[in-house]
Amino acid sequence: MNLTETRNMTDAPDAARHPVTLTGAQIVAEVLIEQGADTVFAYPGGSVLNIFDALGARSDRLRVLLPAHEQGGCHAADGYARVSGKCGVMIATSGPGATNLVTGLANAYMDSVPLVAITGNVTRALMGRDSFQEVDICGVTMPITKHGFLVQRVETLAETLKEAFAIATSGRPGPVLVDIPKDITAETCEYLPVGRYRERDHPPVKDNILRQAADMIARSKRPLLFCGGGVVRAGASDALRAFAEKRGIPVASSLMGLTALPSSHPLMLGMIGMHGTPVSNYAGEECDLLINAGSRFSDRVAGDRKRFAPNARLIHLDIDPSEFDKNVICDLHLRGDAGDILQKLTGVVPANTGNDWQNEITHFKAKHPMPEEMEPLRANPRGILRAIAGLAGNDALIVTDVGQHQMWTAQYYPFAKPRSLITSGGLGAMGFGMGAAVGAKAAAPDRPVVLITGDGSFHMDMGEIAASVTEGLPVVAVVMNNGVLGMVRQWQRMFYDARFSYTTPGRKTDFAKLAEALGGLGFRADTMSLFTAAFKEALASGQTCVIDCVIDPDENVFPMIPPGKAGNDIVYCEG
Repeated sequence: MNLTETRNMTDAPDAARHPVTLTGAQIVAEVLIEQGADTVFAYPGGSVLNIFDALGARSDRLRVLLPAHEQGGCHAADGYARVSGKCGVMIATSGPGATNLVTGLANAYMDSVPLVAITGNVTRALMGRDSFQEVDICGVTMPITKHGFLVQRVETLAETLKEAFAIATSGRPGPVLVDIPKDITAETCEYLPVGRYRERDHPPVKDNILRQAADMIARSKRPLLFCGGGVVRAGASDALRAFAEKRGIPVASSLMGLTALPSSHPLMLGMIGMHGTPVSNYAGEECDLLINAGSRFSDRVAGDRKRFAPNARLIHLDIDPSEFDKNVICDLHLRGDAGDILQKLTGVVPANTGNDWQNEITHFKAKHPMPEEMEPLRANPRGILRAIAGLAGNDALIVTDVGQHQMWTAQYYPFAKPRSLITSGGLGAMGFGMGAAVGAKAAAPDRPVVLITGDGSFHMDMGEIAASVTEGLPVVAVVMNNGVLGMVRQWQRMFYDARFSYTTPGRKTDFAKLAEALGGLGFRADTMSLFTAAFKEALASGQTCVIDCVIDPDENVFPMIPPGKAGNDIVYCEG
């Protein structure tokens, strides 16, 4: 039997399946198809030439997208996974190709994104000899992956790849690395489809723990529900909403949890923590019960861990028990799927749709609104975000890089749907955005994808414009260009007596011309009217576009809780 005859083997009944002799490279292609992958981000090189040859032969089932740089490709696989809910796949060659994945893997690990990275390596005979483009990539990435495999025999390759998908997607998702020496991709063995991976089960929450949680919730007079990225990843937004509405509990979120509940929902208070809304941080200070669903109490949420939610008892829901008491000690732990636990809690807690606590929060929110723009006619962050939301619509996917523009987006963008914000939360990787935007567009080609970035971040990944253009995955990149490294400069202003050391790079880059040079469209805007016109044209063009928005370098992100401080140390404005 030859490979052509086996192309539909994965769809055939078990009795009709027969072993076929394939190379390791062909096995890689067949297993990817069998595990449900239809899109692969990949960059060729010597150690993966056999794999690329096999991928080319299976182009009927596998779409291969080439990034401009392996790091951009890894971020693209990450963005694809976040939007689609599937496992992202990235393939790179040995040595520098593999090491270029490190930031992308660390980013996926910190934000719990399911991703399988396949790297080539030198032949087994050359390993350990400092051979050309040889790197122990399993050793390099051990701390930033859920697991790493070095394939030693072609006979184990198929099961190893299946296991990689299972690990990446089970429990708390994350990246898995599979390193394959080149000679294994050329060797042959008998292959029989290994079957689709199954996510591993986790034990259901115990009834007595559930009853304790329900009792704490029923007794609470001032509860706060704090949701993290785990709610979004678990597809638990509906369960979160039903629970919050039944009890009338206000909801705050981490950066990663922002889309779990629509920004317009009356119970949604917005982001909590360092750059959170005043009302979210007030609620955190004054609540008597805080229910954390799927967040890790990071330092950007709980700057002073001992003073976080000082008046509250704490309940922590998480699928990963290693998060319990890691940062903040809690009174009760509920391990399991966020949607399952919230659904069960909704069934056992009594209804409570109105109380003095809600009225108090409403009054505080009206008294302490978010800051408005400094000069509304000039291009400014808040005006830009309002214009994007009004023109792109609720279906838009919003991608950000890292810095002030990211925090403005978190504070002001009116997210309406789950998984509509793609951002680097835990690692905070400048240069994440353009690659992730390409991946997001690959996952949802019919939805508008808007990258909101800063000039500092965009300089790190603007080469991915080329991938966006050549792969036919149009993205509108909005560059908030203040000519400085804005967030670092803001810290220098606030904590270093305004000593602006090396945060004004003085780049001469013309982003509009750059976009045109790489095959896209470029615009420049320094007023809101010019930006609105440019953004309308960009959306209508169906092409990859860059809008260079000139904003004031002294426009800063407020409110802000200084690092290591608590909610009552909040700074509402400069001065």
